[in-house]
Amino acid sequence: MKIRLALLLTLAVTSLAVGQSSIVEIASGRIEGTTTKAGDIRVFKGIPFAAPPVGNLRWKAPQPVKAWAGVRKCTAFGPSPMQDKPAPFRYWSSEFLIPEAPIGEDCLYLNVWTGARSAAEKRPVLVYIYGGGFRSGGAGCAIYDGEAMAKKGVVFVTVNYRVGVFGFLAHPELSQESGYKASGNYALLDLIAALKWVQKNAAAFGGNPANVTIAGQSAGASAVNYLTASPLSKGLFHRAIAESGGSFISNPSRPTLTLQSAEQQGVEFAKNLGATSLSELRNKSAEAILKASGGLSAPIVDGYLLPEGIYEIYAKARQNDVPLLLGWNQDDKVMGAPVKAEVFREQAKKRFGDQVDAYFAVYPAATEEESARSQGNSNRDESFAIQDYTWAKMQCQTGKAPVFLYNFNRKVPAHTPQTQFGAFHTGEVPYAYNNLHTVDRPWEAIDQKIADVLSSYWVNFAKTGNPNARNLPVWPTYKPHQENVQMIDQIIESRLLPDKAKLVFWESYYGRK
Repeated sequence: MKIRLALLLTLAVTSLAVGQSSIVEIASGRIEGTTTKAGDIRVFKGIPFAAPPVGNLRWKAPQPVKAWAGVRKCTAFGPSPMQDKPAPFRYWSSEFLIPEAPIGEDCLYLNVWTGARSAAEKRPVLVYIYGGGFRSGGAGCAIYDGEAMAKKGVVFVTVNYRVGVFGFLAHPELSQESGYKASGNYALLDLIAALKWVQKNAAAFGGNPANVTIAGQSAGASAVNYLTASPLSKGLFHRAIAESGGSFISNPSRPTLTLQSAEQQGVEFAKNLGATSLSELRNKSAEAILKASGGLSAPIVDGYLLPEGIYEIYAKARQNDVPLLLGWNQDDKVMGAPVKAEVFREQAKKRFGDQVDAYFAVYPAATEEESARSQGNSNRDESFAIQDYTWAKMQCQTGKAPVFLYNFNRKVPAHTPQTQFGAFHTGEVPYAYNNLHTVDRPWEAIDQKIADVLSSYWVNFAKTGNPNARNLPVWPTYKPHQENVQMIDQIIESRLLPDKAKLVFWESYYGRK
C-alpha cells in the first residue's frame, strides 16, 4: 500500500510539472506561474537563475541560486537591473522601456512562456537578450512578451543581466579574488549562467535543451556575438539571431579594452568614489555607484570569457560554429540632431584624411539635406551594418554553418509626421516577436502581415536553423560572392545587398586600422 501511495504521489507531481497546471518543478524547487486567458500558454515570471549579486557578490561571477522549500510564486517580473529611471526619448516611447519599478541590484531573474503540455514535446527554446547599450534595459519590457512566440511553438525565455558599471567593472583586486585571474564581463557571465539554467530546466517546460537559440537586439545582439566567440558558452546554444548589433569592429567612441586597461579604469573609478579598497567599494550604496562617473560599461577582452578579439577568434575558426540570422534596419542610427553640412565636412576631413574623398563618394554632403541624410546613413553603417556584414562574411569564410542576412526597411507607422522615424533602431522587434499589439502605433494590415511572416521566420530558424517554410517568401542563405539579403518591407523578397559601396568603404577604413 505504501509503495502504491508513493507511486501515486510521484505521478501527481509529474502531472503538475508537465501538464496544464501552472506549477512546475525545476532544479532549485517548485514554482507556480499563471495561465493566459485562452488557457493555452503558461507563463512563469521572475524565476531566479542565480543568487542576488549584492553585498560581497557585487562584481562577482553569478553564484548558484539557493534551493527553496514549498512552492515559489513566479507571477511577476523580477526587478530590472540597476540603472537610471527610464524615460521615453527620441524614437523610443514607453512601450520600448522597462517599467519604472522595481529596479535594483537583485536582478538575476528570467521568464518563461510555454504552450507545451508535456516534457516529451521537446520544443525548441528561444532565449531573448535585450538591448540598451549595456547601460540600461530589462526583460520586463512590453515588446519582449513571449506569448505570441510560444503560440507558434517555441519555449520563449527572456533574461535579465547586470548593466552599466554593475555589469562590467574591472579592478586588480576583483581579478585577484575571481579564481580565474580576470574581472569585468559580469553581464556576459550572467547570460552564460542563464543558458546553463536553460540546459538544466528547459525540459520541465516542454523545451529541448539540445535545441536552444539565442537572440538579441542592439547590445543584446552584441552579447550574442560575444557568446558565439566565447569558449565558456560552447554547447549551451545551437543557433543565434542578432538584430542590429555585433562587436567585430571596435567603435571609436567605445573601444574594446584589454583587461589591464579596464583594471586601471576601475582603479580610477574607485578613487573618484573615495574607496581605497574593494571592501569599501562594495560598501558604497548602489545609488552612489550609479551616480559616479568613469566606470566601465562594456565588455572587454579579459583573457577568460573572451581570450582575444572577436575578429581574431573568427579568423582562427575558433567560434561556436552555429547557424546565424543577422541583419539591420534601414534607419538604424543612434545619434542626436545632425550638424550643419560645413561642420560635417570638416569633421570628415579631420577623421578620414586621405580617405575622405572615398567617404564623400558614398556619403555626399553638398547640401544641408544631403548632409543630414549622409550623417544618418554613416552612423547606421558604422554602428550596426558593418558589424553584421563583417560577421556574416567571417562566418562564411571560417565556419560551416549557414548565414541568413536581412534588411528591415518597413517604416514603422506613426501618429504624426513629427513621430515618423522610419525603420528606426529597435523598430523591428515588435514585428519579429509578433507583438504589435503591445505598441501604440496606427498599424495597418500590411504590418500585421509582416509581423506574422517575420516571427514565423524566427520560429522556423529556432526549430531547424533555417527560416524557410511553406507559404513564406523564400529566404536564400547569404553567400559573399552573391551578396543576397532578405528585404523586409511591404514586399518581402531576396535582393542584392543595397548600399554595398558604403560597407566597402568601412571595410577599407578599418582594414587600414
